[in-house]
Amino acid sequence: QLMESGGGLVQSGGSLRLSCVPNENIFSFDGMGWYRQAPGNERELVAEITSGGRIKYADFVEGRFTISRDNAKNTVYLQMNSLKPDDTAVYYCNAYQIWGWGNSRDNFWGQGTQVTASS
Repeated sequence: QLMESGGGLVQSGGSLRLSCVPNENIFSFDGMGWYRQAPGNERELVAEITSGGRIKYADFVEGRFTISRDNAKNTVYLQMNSLKPDDTAVYYCNAYQIWGWGNSRDNFWGQGTQVTASS
């Protein structure tokens, strides 16, 4: 179970910080991240951090978002700056475990939090 918080409505150019707290230690997962889904679109990766600390961002982030984790608080964050109307979507926390010699991945999802950037 992944508990998300931090979504909301901001004006274009504004900032939001999303938080995700799993019900077990974050290092029990091989990685955690954030995905988003806008109406009519497929769910897409925003940012991801592995248990080893490797970070990956989608191209559309363009340096505006930062994924981080606080081990003491067992929390993963997504700091979003310079938000655009195109960033409007439901944002989902994701945690995953890799198995089967790296060929399989079990995904766990939060309930989603709405982010709206108005023009």
